[in-house]
Amino acid sequence: METIIVQPPGPPRPQGEGAGRPQLLRMGPGDVAEFGRGDVPILLRDPGISRRAGRLEAAEDYWRLSNFNKETAYVVENLEGAGEYLTVAPGRLGAPVPFEFSRVVLPGLNGTVDFKVFAPQHAYLDERSTPGAGELTVHPYALDATAKYFLVLVALCEPRLRDPADSVLPGAGDIAERLRPLDSCRGLTRSAVNYHIDYLAFAKLRLDIGDEPGGDGAGRTGAKRARLASHALRFGLVREEHLTLLPSRKGACA
Repeated sequence: METIIVQPPGPPRPQGEGAGRPQLLRMGPGDVAEFGRGDVPILLRDPGISRRAGRLEAAEDYWRLSNFNKETAYVVENLEGAGEYLTVAPGRLGAPVPFEFSRVVLPGLNGTVDFKVFAPQHAYLDERSTPGAGELTVHPYALDATAKYFLVLVALCEPRLRDPADSVLPGAGDIAERLRPLDSCRGLTRSAVNYHIDYLAFAKLRLDIGDEPGGDGAGRTGAKRARLASHALRFGLVREEHLTLLPSRKGACA
């Protein structure tokens, strides 16, 4: 099971399944991958980037970043936060990164260069666990109820939470419109919703849908949404109480 998923910059896959999406690098506990301009797994095409600029190390449920540059700091942005970031100082080795959605930013000759790192296996304490009563239980589906992907999941499941007989699921555009009244979702687009759905289905809940992320076709996308909603509701990952996270119906767009 991967600890982190790295999305390097670069052109999308030229053809076949997953076309239009960049190649992903999946890393499990103990895996190491260097990044830079040289012959490294995470290639950054900028003449201002060192051939060996740094290294990622996947741990159990987080990752570490090493900065091989002795003069310039690197920045790791929290893509789910409100401008939150951390700085990895020049020469710093093994700096732990706590964010689930991250963008690593390096200064380059042509502006900045960045790549994204996702840590889908972040552990969250099961609310039923009692501290001090032996080994703590960690929920097998590590969902963060404060993350934007969780809002997408709640909006997807909303019709069935309100009426179990309702078989119609909202599309990506419907979900974007439903969440847009929230301050954190004002810029949410249809493609961003689809990205969160892929992340939920393949990285967080590890559903076996028969496709890799990035598959196209309305039927395939609809089947993915249906399977995701069914799984989330079946195992109580989304419940009626979570509807309070959504905008009021008066403020939602029809």
